[in-house]
Amino acid sequence: MIYRKSEEEIELMRKSNLLVSRTLAMLANEIREGVSTLFLDKLAEEFIRANGGVPGFLNYNGFPNSLCISVNDVVVHGIPSGYMLKHGDIVSVDCGVVMNGFNGDSCYTFEVGEVSPEVKALLVCTKECLYKGIEQAVSGNSIGDIGYAIQKHAESNGYSVVRELVGHGIGKKLHEDPEVPNYGKPGRGVKLVDRMTIAIEPMINLGKQHIYQEYDGWTIRTKDGKPSAHFEHTVVVRDGKADILSDFGMIEEVLKSKKS
Repeated sequence: MIYRKSEEEIELMRKSNLLVSRTLAMLANEIREGVSTLFLDKLAEEFIRANGGVPGFLNYNGFPNSLCISVNDVVVHGIPSGYMLKHGDIVSVDCGVVMNGFNGDSCYTFEVGEVSPEVKALLVCTKECLYKGIEQAVSGNSIGDIGYAIQKHAESNGYSVVRELVGHGIGKKLHEDPEVPNYGKPGRGVKLVDRMTIAIEPMINLGKQHIYQEYDGWTIRTKDGKPSAHFEHTVVVRDGKADILSDFGMIEEVLKSKKS
């Protein structure tokens, strides 16, 4: 069942997604060598609650924390721990918020200090993949158009697309129909209509596409141990151009000011 949102519901979703983005921007200022992923998780939970939201991931299907923090070869669903970030790491921070009864969901992959040119290029391409997918999130297109655009851009740059993990519809529930794969064929799958809300989230690997799940039941890693990047926006399907509800601009302002 696909739930098209009313304009009022979309504005409520915008508020929850902007709180996700503000949380990620706050964390952008804290991500550095020597900081533990569990410390970042605690900061996020406090910030979300102080701003009128509830962490969307905490206890979701038993997940123990407020953030999924995935370092280097962890693709998604990394559990915050005592691991101290190291110079040259990449860290994907996936954050969810429930506010006014609606979910927000966004992810950004951060650099810790200076990363290798090879890894930096992976991050650039993965973010480009996200926006290529968003360009296709318009009325009259299909889910396959989104996946095809992402897959084509990733593979043409020599990277691989994770197949087992996908984007999703979002609203009152964190995961709603339809699934939004990061691969596909044009014109295939669910047709997109105005006021559908979906989370588009390319997970792109430097090496091969194959992944495995650790014994904790959550952590997903690349089989070849090479890095993976992950960027995500929640968007509204519209006529002509998708409406992005989350916001990387505030995150990137912080990152810019850290470098200056």
